[in-house]
Amino acid sequence: MADTINPVATHYLPMFISAPGETDVLMVVTAIILVLCIVAFGVLFLRLHTLPERLAHKSQKIQFEIVAVLGLLALFTHIHAFWVAGLLLALIDFPDFGSFLGRIAGSVEKIARVRPPSAEANDAQSAEIVERISHPAEMASEAHDHSAKGDSASTSAMRPERRKEASHA
Repeated sequence: MADTINPVATHYLPMFISAPGETDVLMVVTAIILVLCIVAFGVLFLRLHTLPERLAHKSQKIQFEIVAVLGLLALFTHIHAFWVAGLLLALIDFPDFGSFLGRIAGSVEKIARVRPPSAEANDAQSAEIVERISHPAEMASEAHDHSAKGDSASTSAMRPERRKEASHA
């Protein structure tokens, strides 16, 4: 009885209807397309979501970390105002106050005839301080011996040189 087709049924079946026991090709193709669309949508969402951070990073903005934190807050809280604030911060150029303030400080030091501290001098001073802390008795006895002999080179190493400022009328 199962071999006979109902006379009311159509004799032509569409291609996507599979016979019993065979693989449903339409379902497999639909599943693959669905997975690809979900992955593509996720990649698009994350690329759009990290847009402010990428803009701030590409242009070496000072406020890059603030933009990154706002992006994370927007991602985890779903408050879009954080994303908009991060995008605005990424697009705004804040003036660089550090460079011209440093130039002003250098000019003032030149006018006052004061040498700016160099990195090598700072390293030598910090090594001397560590030496004093680790061996205070030896440093004191050396300073006492040299001062008794009248050696001014060792006392100048112990004390920084101070120059008198020119008096102004």
